[in-house]
Amino acid sequence: MDFLFLFLFYLASVLIGVVLICICSKTHCLKGLVGRGTQVFSYIIPECLQRAMLKLLHYLFHTRNHTFIILHLILQGMIYTEYTWEILGYCQELEFSLYYLLLPYLLLIVNLIFFTLSCVTNPGTITKANELLLLQVYEFDEVMFPKNMKCSTCDLRKPARSKHCSVCNRCVHRFDHHCVWVNNCIGAWNTRYFLLYLLTLTTSAATMAVVSTVFLVQLVVVSDFYLETYVDDLGHFQVVDTVFLIQYLFLTFPRIVFLLGFVMVLTFLLGGYLCFALYLAATNQTTNEWYKGDRAWYQHCPYMAQPPSAEPQVYQNIHSHGLWSNLREIFLPAAHYERKKK
Repeated sequence: MDFLFLFLFYLASVLIGVVLICICSKTHCLKGLVGRGTQVFSYIIPECLQRAMLKLLHYLFHTRNHTFIILHLILQGMIYTEYTWEILGYCQELEFSLYYLLLPYLLLIVNLIFFTLSCVTNPGTITKANELLLLQVYEFDEVMFPKNMKCSTCDLRKPARSKHCSVCNRCVHRFDHHCVWVNNCIGAWNTRYFLLYLLTLTTSAATMAVVSTVFLVQLVVVSDFYLETYVDDLGHFQVVDTVFLIQYLFLTFPRIVFLLGFVMVLTFLLGGYLCFALYLAATNQTTNEWYKGDRAWYQHCPYMAQPPSAEPQVYQNIHSHGLWSNLREIFLPAAHYERKKK
């Protein structure tokens, strides 16, 4: 039973890593590599299985569904159940501070609030009623966002920094990306909630990693196990070293060590994505603008086919007006729109 539980833990971590990479790495080079890999697998996997996999992938990533929301809540439930069942009781016996131990639960409550807001908040859907106002909010750069462009699906004029989301079938103002984890687009009105959701999720994973690490270190220190000796395979007495200590902890507390490994992997994955998202916020860019605007890098990619006469499209970020102004635009969007009205 323990093995099955631990296997599911690491399977979930791999799934999270794959999904984050698929969402955040939308470069043409990566698409070329994935395309070549797909061609190789097409010769190995039966055609009927390929069709079933394509249908499943289309459902998961190209239609609005609650699969990843349910998976998100299940994973959080599993992690916090393990934390409560395995670590909380031991830490109380070692007289850890109660405030220190309850911090992950406080972060969980805050995280679920911003997670819910990211899911249910209108990201900035463009309609006939707000079309004229949104056309005045951002300046057209005539490179990525030319003036007088029209969405063929919505039959609406496209404001600068907007994009039609094929998953939600709507145009979204200041479109960043469509996030399967919240089953919603991230746009002008819910980017702040998504950033805070990502921040609290990363912090809660890091806090659990710290508590688990401190518990294991404290356990070794209190028991004086690091001062012990053991007999090696040759019959010689050896002082306990780091490798032997890790093996001992793994055999004695396997679920805690696996939990620690899982939350550490999660912390690094989420932390990397959080840094990227904060960089975009500080420079007033969206994910959509970031990967579309980096034309010079694409031209050096061997998998990006371009005609010899193609001229590079130079994109400059004209929307950044300093750190505090950029952050104010994201976290106080209503004030930014009111200034544009005047």
